[in-house]
Amino acid sequence: MIDVPQAAEIIATYRKYGWILRRILLTNPETGALLAKSTDLGETTIVPAPIDAAWFSRPPKEGPVPWEIRYLGKTPFALLESLSEKEADFEYLLSATEARLRESIAAKEAS
Repeated sequence: MIDVPQAAEIIATYRKYGWILRRILLTNPETGALLAKSTDLGETTIVPAPIDAAWFSRPPKEGPVPWEIRYLGKTPFALLESLSEKEADFEYLLSATEARLRESIAAKEAS
């Protein structure tokens, strides 16, 4: 289970710099309720997943939208993608990035 106060702090830091919380991936659905007590999740989508992470986006200066997935575990780690939500393969690209995050975290924790 993730450290809920630490996750709330991560979300607050991203918001401070103009990022918008778009989705939260959680291994334990009960964590979503705990997190909602610690921070305003608004209309953020909570998704059951094999990893605890948060998707953020922010308005681009020009071009595709920057989307960043931030691991919410003990090891700070994030991946950044520039995506257009209008692309047909948008959801596939998010899923592929989530898979890369899982692989990277598993490799870091194994070493």
